Amino acid sequence: MEKEFEIVDKLLSHITISSNPNNQPVSIHGNVKELKCIGIGTDAAVFQYIHGPAYAYKLFADDKLEKVQMEAKVYEKLGTSPYFSTFYEAKDRYLVVSYESGITLYNCLQQGIHIPSQVIQEVDKARAYARKKGLNPRDIHLKNILLQGDNVKIIDVSEYLLPGDDGRWEHLKRGYEEYYRLIDGKSIPTWLLETVRKSYNNRQTTSIEEFFKDVLKLKWF
Repeated sequence: MEKEFEIVDKLLSHITISSNPNNQPVSIHGNVKELKCIGIGTDAAVFQYIHGPAYAYKLFADDKLEKVQMEAKVYEKLGTSPYFSTFYEAKDRYLVVSYESGITLYNCLQQGIHIPSQVIQEVDKARAYARKKGLNPRDIHLKNILLQGDNVKIIDVSEYLLPGDDGRWEHLKRGYEEYYRLIDGKSIPTWLLETVRKSYNNRQTTSIEEFFKDVLKLKWF
C-alpha cells in the first residue's frame, strides 16, 4: 500500500486543479494515463490509479488546500462507519480514501433507476451517526449519495465542520416524499436536472414551496 501511495503521489504532481467562480466544477490541468478521473466537484477532482483501483485520491484546487486538513479531521472523527468512505492518508494537496462503487442518486434520476424509500432512511441514519461524532452533516445532495444495493454511501464530508443547516437534505426528502412518484422510473434529461440544480442554488427569497411549484411547471413527461 505504501509503495502504491508513493507512485500515485508522483503521478499527481503532474496534475493541478483550479476552481471556478459561481460554484462551478473545477478545471483539471495535466493528464496522466495511469490516473482515471472518477469525479469532479467544486473544490476538487477525484482520481483512481488504474493499477490500484481500491483507493480514491481527492486532489484539491490550489486555492482550496486548507480544506484538505479540514476534511481529514472529519474522517478522523467519523472513524469506521458503513455510511462513509474509509480514510487512509492526507497530503498537502489531496486525501486518500477508499474507492466506493455504486451509482449516485443524480445518475439514478438520469437513467430512470428506481430509488427506494430505504435510501432516505439510510441517509438519515448516516446523518445521525455523524452528529453523534460531534459533526454537522450538511451539503448532502444527489451527486454525493451513492446507492450500493440496499445501502448508501455518502462520499463528500467536506462541510461537516461548518455551522448551520443548509436545508438541502430536508428539501430533498420533501421532494422525494411529495413528488418522486411522478417521475419514478422515468429518465430525466440532464438539461432539466441542471436547470433545477442551478435554480435551487440561485434562489434567494423564494420559499421551498414556491421552488417546487416552479419545478412542476417544467413540463417534460
